[in-house]
Amino acid sequence: MTSISIVPVRGVPMVQAGDDLAALLQGAIVASNLALEDGDILAVAQKIVSKAEGRLIRLADVTPTKAATELAEKVEKDPRLVQLILDESTEVVRHKPGVLIVRHRLGLVGAHAGIDQSNIDHGEGEDEGAALLLPEDPDASAARLRDGIRAATGIDIGVLITDSANRPWRLGTIGVAIGAAGFNVLDDRRGGSDIFGRELKVTLINRADSIATAATLAMGETDERTPAAIVRGFPIERYAGQVAADINRPLDEDLFR
Repeated sequence: MTSISIVPVRGVPMVQAGDDLAALLQGAIVASNLALEDGDILAVAQKIVSKAEGRLIRLADVTPTKAATELAEKVEKDPRLVQLILDESTEVVRHKPGVLIVRHRLGLVGAHAGIDQSNIDHGEGEDEGAALLLPEDPDASAARLRDGIRAATGIDIGVLITDSANRPWRLGTIGVAIGAAGFNVLDDRRGGSDIFGRELKVTLINRADSIATAATLAMGETDERTPAAIVRGFPIERYAGQVAADINRPLDEDLFR
């Protein structure tokens, strides 16, 4: 590896449900006088993927159950939002006033099932209030973006869908990978050796989350309006078909259950 560059892609228009996201991203890349190259990784914020896939839900259309209403009282949140969180989750891990930690159906563990209410249209009047859910299948979303860009340009790239996440023993959010296509997300060094010849027994490098964190720094997480970045120089070896779902630790290895 020589050097890695991360270039934010500016000028991506506001994304609406049903938009051809691959075409919008490619248009923004060209308008920014940038060009994709074989081996690049295009990092894309989850929010615009969810918007394009119609994952924006109006709270007025949500009817909370008794269980959601009771839990909402404990966490001091809108019962309709809690209902969406429960619908997207397989398990409530922890909760306290203001915080609801769940295991998402995708296997991700985090706050509020990744449901976001920032930088979205909340409507007006009786329809005020909305929430944006994660994509149904982020790995499939990444594959579609990769295929769409390759069909339009002939360029073979990797695609990484990023989201923000907190870690239980650290302050602040970082970028994480929730969808990936076209590159190996894990680098398994077990069985190799360190510089002194000692066998590596547990070294499994999470390449996808590392790239996601770096790309998120370039894209920003508040009002930058830069939901994509081109990562160049990261080695993409022979693709073994890995996806972001492969990152999730199996439940039988979870020491905190």
